Amino acid sequence: MSADRVRVELDGSVATIINDNPEKRNAFDDEMDECLFEIFGELRTHPEVRAVVWRAEGEVWSSGRDVSAIGKNVTDLTHHELMLRGHRGILQLFDLDAPVIAALKGWVIGGSFQRALLCDMRIATKDTRFMLPELKYGVIPDTGGVSRLYQMCGHGVVSDMVLCGRVLDVIEAKELGIISRIVEDDEELNQTAFEMARSIASSPTIAVKLARRVIHHLSEPTVRASMDDELIYQTFLNRSDDFAEFKNSRTEGRVPTYRGS
Repeated sequence: MSADRVRVELDGSVATIINDNPEKRNAFDDEMDECLFEIFGELRTHPEVRAVVWRAEGEVWSSGRDVSAIGKNVTDLTHHELMLRGHRGILQLFDLDAPVIAALKGWVIGGSFQRALLCDMRIATKDTRFMLPELKYGVIPDTGGVSRLYQMCGHGVVSDMVLCGRVLDVIEAKELGIISRIVEDDEELNQTAFEMARSIASSPTIAVKLARRVIHHLSEPTVRASMDDELIYQTFLNRSDDFAEFKNSRTEGRVPTYRGS
């Protein structure tokens, strides 16, 4: 029941999106993705919502993709079509009039980290850690967040995280501008996030909307261009000889031989 594992709560001018799959460290599968995208669509029909907090139950905001669900396509969509759905779904963040505050804790990994990067703001507890482990699964990051990370951190840090799978701690993340505030624990995290949301909601609606539009115009075209590349390259990679060799070598317990094709 994906609706139970990711849900939305409306409370006047502030909405809350909740990752609620703590048994799997809030990892997302295709059904949860679809539910999340429906939530974004629903929020667009609520003009009274002036700010959104995206938080999580349990100890982890999201460990990324539910690896146990990889290869178990429960829809009739092809890999390419699933990627298109994912891009269109997460890009709804840019269509919301309400800014989205990601209240992060524990691990923030892979596609979920990229989704958090596409939010307007990120705050985090002192134990939060960030990682992009896609290459060790034979694929590339494909949710658009790498473009936003590049804008924040530059070439070196992005390459270290993507190519080496480097874990970034919360102190470094704040120094690099990935998050704007560090808080002590989960209680302070929620308190701070909702204080920020209420502050935004109390400001003139048109001023918030136009200020956000100016900020988006600085970064959004690059994000969209990056996602176009990701769609092409990930689709090619999924059919490549190297990816087939990656999967076969893991199944057979041997060292892979890659040919770059």
